[in-house]
Amino acid sequence: MTLYDLIISRRSIRQFSPRPVGRAVLEKIVDAGRLAPSASNLQPLEFIFVDDEAKRREVFACVRWAGYITPAGNPLPGQEPKAYIIPVVKLGVRRTGFDLDLGAAVENMILAAWGEGIGSCWIGALDAAGVGRAVGLTEGYRLTCLLALGYPAEAPVIEDFAGSVKYWKDDAGVLHVPKRKLADVLHHNRVRSRT
Repeated sequence: MTLYDLIISRRSIRQFSPRPVGRAVLEKIVDAGRLAPSASNLQPLEFIFVDDEAKRREVFACVRWAGYITPAGNPLPGQEPKAYIIPVVKLGVRRTGFDLDLGAAVENMILAAWGEGIGSCWIGALDAAGVGRAVGLTEGYRLTCLLALGYPAEAPVIEDFAGSVKYWKDDAGVLHVPKRKLADVLHHNRVRSRT
């Protein structure tokens, strides 16, 4: 599979198989995040991975899933994530302007995970203080998002955008995700007006 194929086949996964994610694979995924571009090469990010079952339950309780279709988008019992990677910003290195670093690192980890056959869901809808307590985060760090991981137990599909960005599940439980067409978002040399 080419990198392009990997990118276009990736979907957010919210239903995971019982198969555990090994620590060596988690470390490999974190390494991909560590090597992402960083503004001024300041490298303010550190990473916590959570694979302990009790800790996973604590983190899970702090996460909100698939807001458009809650509770239908929540992981079913037994299909919860098998691991989390939590990127945190070391505030002594950078207090503001770290969003680009976070975005690059998380996308690298999403693609590295998918390359290993591991699905992920990047989540910013969470109780950051609760997650911080669960993982023993100390003062001097900021937590804004996490990456839920596991081998997929679902296969979401893309639908052509038809006026709404809201995803849905059909009667068979398949998640449908609307995406705008390339022709609708691509401009050549200058912005063209849209009707």
